[in-house]
Amino acid sequence: MESKQELIDSMILRGMLDSPHIIDAFREVDRKYFVPESFEDHIYIDAPLPIGNNQTISQPSTVAFMLEKLEPGEGDKVLDIGSGSGWTTALLCHIVGDKGSVTGLERMDALVDQGEENLAKLQFGSHCRIQRAGAKLGLPGEQFDRILVSASADEIPEELFLQLKIGGILVIPVRNSIFKFKKVSDTYVEREEFYGFVFVPLIY
Repeated sequence: MESKQELIDSMILRGMLDSPHIIDAFREVDRKYFVPESFEDHIYIDAPLPIGNNQTISQPSTVAFMLEKLEPGEGDKVLDIGSGSGWTTALLCHIVGDKGSVTGLERMDALVDQGEENLAKLQFGSHCRIQRAGAKLGLPGEQFDRILVSASADEIPEELFLQLKIGGILVIPVRNSIFKFKKVSDTYVEREEFYGFVFVPLIY
């Protein structure tokens, strides 16, 4: 089994991980708390792993890549859609700190409970939570500085742009690409596309 530090060093070497505050989050928020015990020999391998309910915890280098594109910072209000066992939510909680907030959304009750239990191990405060996703995508009526989606949509969900503040960033897989959107104004959104990724499907 690789060590946590070997995994982090590998991601830095490959250019997937670069920002000091995101590197620090990977050091402090150990993946071992979010992986089933039956896979404990594979915690620090750079691969997705099953977490039950036909879902996976994402490949670490993919998580690193998406967080780098998301550009989260201290004090940000963040929405994490498809929080799974809670690892990305916890990484984001560490990054935004007590002045920010992170809301993880998950469709499956078993994973909501699992994610909440995993977050509790790290003793994040009330600024960090996971809740059951509603019938509509995201949290309509609220706006966020950053939105991260960890499951693949068939098409770009325009409704998430309404939940993004001006200057905010959305990172989302669409089919086999990762897209980064920056909301420049209410009528203009910049976009970048990065090819060659595989995710579980986004269902809502």
